[in-house]
Amino acid sequence: MSRIGIQPIPLPEKTECAVHGGIVTIKGPLGELTRAFREGEVDITCDKNEVRVAPKRTSIFARALWGTYASHVRNMVHGVNAEFEKRLLVEGIGYRAELKGDTLVFALGFSHPVQVSLPKGIKVTVEKGALLIKGSDKELVGSFAAHIRSLKKPEPYKGKGIRYEGEVIRRKQGKKAAA
Repeated sequence: MSRIGIQPIPLPEKTECAVHGGIVTIKGPLGELTRAFREGEVDITCDKNEVRVAPKRTSIFARALWGTYASHVRNMVHGVNAEFEKRLLVEGIGYRAELKGDTLVFALGFSHPVQVSLPKGIKVTVEKGALLIKGSDKELVGSFAAHIRSLKKPEPYKGKGIRYEGEVIRRKQGKKAAA
Protein backbone atom coordinates (compact mmCIF):
# COMPACT_ATOMS: atom_id res chain seq x y z
CA MET A 1 0.00 0.00 0.00
CA SER A 2 1.23 3.43 -0.88
CA ARG A 3 1.10 5.75 2.12
CA ILE A 4 1.00 8.78 -0.16
CA GLY A 5 -1.41 7.36 -2.74
CA ILE A 6 -4.04 6.14 -0.29
CA GLN A 7 -4.65 9.62 1.14
CA PRO A 8 -7.29 11.73 -0.63
CA ILE A 9 -6.04 15.04 -2.03
CA PRO A 10 -8.24 17.89 -0.76
CA LEU A 11 -9.30 20.56 -3.26
CA PRO A 12 -9.37 24.07 -1.74
CA GLU A 13 -12.12 26.56 -2.55
CA LYS A 14 -12.11 28.00 -6.08
CA THR A 15 -10.20 24.95 -7.35
CA GLU A 16 -11.67 22.64 -10.00
CA CYS A 17 -10.50 19.27 -11.27
CA ALA A 18 -11.33 17.46 -14.50
CA VAL A 19 -10.15 14.09 -15.86
CA HIS A 20 -10.62 13.22 -19.54
CA GLY A 21 -8.93 10.14 -20.89
CA GLY A 22 -5.54 10.23 -19.06
CA ILE A 23 -5.32 14.01 -18.98
CA VAL A 24 -5.84 15.72 -15.62
CA THR A 25 -6.64 19.44 -15.58
CA ILE A 26 -6.60 21.49 -12.39
CA LYS A 27 -7.91 25.09 -12.44
CA GLY A 28 -7.35 27.51 -9.59
CA PRO A 29 -6.89 31.17 -8.72
CA LEU A 30 -3.33 31.29 -10.14
CA GLY A 31 -4.03 29.53 -13.42
CA GLU A 32 -4.49 26.12 -14.95
CA LEU A 33 -2.19 23.08 -15.04
CA THR A 34 -2.64 20.10 -17.33
CA ARG A 35 -0.74 16.83 -17.23
CA ALA A 36 -1.06 13.61 -19.19
CA PHE A 37 -0.90 10.37 -17.20
CA ARG A 38 -0.53 6.82 -18.50
CA GLU A 39 -3.91 5.14 -18.81
CA GLY A 40 -4.65 1.61 -17.68
CA GLU A 41 -2.44 1.52 -14.60
CA VAL A 42 -3.86 4.08 -12.15
CA ASP A 43 -7.39 5.47 -11.82
CA ILE A 44 -7.73 9.20 -10.97
CA THR A 45 -11.19 10.41 -9.92
CA CYS A 46 -12.33 13.93 -9.03
CA ASP A 47 -15.14 14.79 -6.62
CA LYS A 48 -16.29 18.25 -5.61
CA ASN A 49 -13.78 18.65 -2.80
CA GLU A 50 -11.16 15.91 -3.23
CA VAL A 51 -9.17 13.87 -5.73
CA ARG A 52 -8.56 10.16 -5.26
CA VAL A 53 -5.87 8.03 -6.89
CA ALA A 54 -6.12 4.22 -6.91
CA PRO A 55 -4.35 1.46 -8.84
CA LYS A 56 -6.46 -0.42 -11.41
CA ARG A 57 -4.34 -3.58 -11.24
CA THR A 58 -2.23 -5.29 -8.62
CA SER A 59 0.93 -5.25 -10.73
CA ILE A 60 4.22 -3.96 -9.40
CA PHE A 61 4.28 -1.25 -12.06
CA ALA A 62 0.80 0.06 -11.10
CA ARG A 63 1.77 0.14 -7.44
CA ALA A 64 4.94 2.05 -8.29
CA LEU A 65 2.97 4.67 -10.24
CA TRP A 66 0.28 5.03 -7.58
CA GLY A 67 2.21 7.24 -5.15
CA THR A 68 4.01 9.06 -7.96
CA TYR A 69 0.79 10.10 -9.65
CA ALA A 70 -0.70 11.14 -6.30
CA SER A 71 2.32 13.38 -5.67
CA HIS A 72 2.04 14.93 -9.14
CA VAL A 73 -1.66 15.72 -8.62
CA ARG A 74 -0.95 17.10 -5.11
CA ASN A 75 1.75 19.38 -6.56
CA MET A 76 -0.63 20.56 -9.29
CA VAL A 77 -3.31 21.43 -6.71
CA HIS A 78 -0.76 23.30 -4.60
CA GLY A 79 0.67 25.10 -7.64
CA VAL A 80 -2.61 26.63 -8.80
CA ASN A 81 -3.27 27.96 -5.27
CA ALA A 82 0.22 29.06 -4.14
CA GLU A 83 3.29 29.37 -6.35
CA PHE A 84 6.42 27.30 -5.87
CA GLU A 85 9.66 29.22 -5.50
CA LYS A 86 13.39 28.62 -5.53
CA ARG A 87 16.01 31.14 -4.45
CA LEU A 88 19.48 31.15 -6.00
CA LEU A 89 22.48 33.14 -4.80
CA VAL A 90 25.10 34.53 -7.20
CA GLU A 91 28.45 34.85 -5.39
CA GLY A 92 31.79 36.11 -6.64
CA ILE A 93 33.52 39.33 -7.56
CA GLY A 94 32.07 40.61 -10.82
CA TYR A 95 29.37 37.92 -10.90
CA ARG A 96 25.93 39.38 -11.42
CA ALA A 97 22.54 38.77 -12.99
CA GLU A 98 20.05 41.17 -14.53
CA LEU A 99 16.66 40.80 -16.13
CA LYS A 100 16.14 42.34 -19.58
CA GLY A 101 12.58 41.73 -20.74
CA ASP A 102 12.12 37.96 -20.74
CA THR A 103 15.87 37.22 -20.81
CA LEU A 104 18.27 36.76 -17.90
CA VAL A 105 21.77 38.10 -18.60
CA PHE A 106 24.60 36.78 -16.41
CA ALA A 107 28.17 37.98 -15.98
CA LEU A 108 29.91 34.86 -14.66
CA GLY A 109 33.58 35.46 -15.32
CA PHE A 110 33.47 34.26 -18.92
CA SER A 111 34.63 36.41 -21.83
CA HIS A 112 31.00 36.88 -22.87
CA PRO A 113 27.70 37.45 -21.09
CA VAL A 114 25.48 34.39 -20.72
CA GLN A 115 21.87 34.88 -21.81
CA VAL A 116 19.01 32.61 -20.76
CA SER A 117 15.43 33.10 -21.94
CA LEU A 118 12.65 32.52 -19.43
CA PRO A 119 10.25 29.64 -20.13
CA LYS A 120 6.52 30.33 -20.22
CA GLY A 121 4.99 30.21 -16.74
CA ILE A 122 8.13 31.27 -14.87
CA LYS A 123 8.58 34.63 -13.13
CA VAL A 124 12.03 35.76 -12.00
CA THR A 125 12.93 38.67 -9.77
CA VAL A 126 16.53 39.75 -9.44
CA GLU A 127 17.76 41.32 -6.23
CA LYS A 128 21.32 42.17 -5.35
CA GLY A 129 23.14 38.83 -5.53
CA ALA A 130 19.95 36.75 -5.48
CA LEU A 131 17.43 35.33 -7.94
CA LEU A 132 13.88 34.38 -6.96
CA ILE A 133 12.26 31.92 -9.39
CA LYS A 134 8.47 31.49 -9.06
CA GLY A 135 5.89 29.46 -10.93
CA SER A 136 2.86 27.19 -10.62
CA ASP A 137 4.54 24.08 -12.06
CA LYS A 138 6.91 22.56 -9.49
CA GLU A 139 8.78 20.50 -12.08
CA LEU A 140 9.36 23.52 -14.34
CA VAL A 141 10.55 25.73 -11.46
CA GLY A 142 12.98 23.07 -10.23
CA SER A 143 14.41 22.25 -13.66
CA PHE A 144 14.86 25.93 -14.56
CA ALA A 145 16.63 26.59 -11.24
CA ALA A 146 18.89 23.57 -11.86
CA HIS A 147 19.68 24.87 -15.36
CA ILE A 148 20.63 28.29 -13.98
CA ARG A 149 22.82 26.67 -11.31
CA SER A 150 24.57 24.54 -13.94
CA LEU A 151 25.79 27.67 -15.76
CA LYS A 152 28.43 28.20 -13.07
CA LYS A 153 28.43 25.65 -10.26
CA PRO A 154 29.97 26.80 -6.97
CA GLU A 155 33.64 25.91 -6.75
CA PRO A 156 35.07 24.50 -3.50
CA TYR A 157 38.03 26.85 -2.98
CA LYS A 158 36.44 30.31 -2.85
CA GLY A 159 32.76 29.38 -3.11
CA LYS A 160 32.22 31.45 -6.27
CA GLY A 161 29.33 30.52 -8.54
CA ILE A 162 25.57 30.09 -8.40
CA ARG A 163 24.10 28.07 -5.53
CA TYR A 164 20.73 27.44 -3.91
CA GLU A 165 19.90 29.38 -0.77
CA GLY A 166 20.76 27.17 2.18
CA GLU A 167 23.03 24.90 0.12
CA VAL A 168 26.26 24.10 1.93
CA ILE A 169 29.40 24.03 -0.19
CA ARG A 170 32.22 21.96 1.28
CA ARG A 171 35.28 24.14 1.18
CA LYS A 172 38.74 22.81 0.43
CA GLN A 173 42.02 24.11 1.67
CA GLY A 174 44.11 25.84 -0.99
CA LYS A 175 47.78 25.33 -1.78
CA LYS A 176 50.19 25.95 1.07
CA ALA A 177 53.23 28.10 0.46
CA ALA A 178 56.52 26.24 0.56
CA ALA A 179 58.61 27.36 3.50
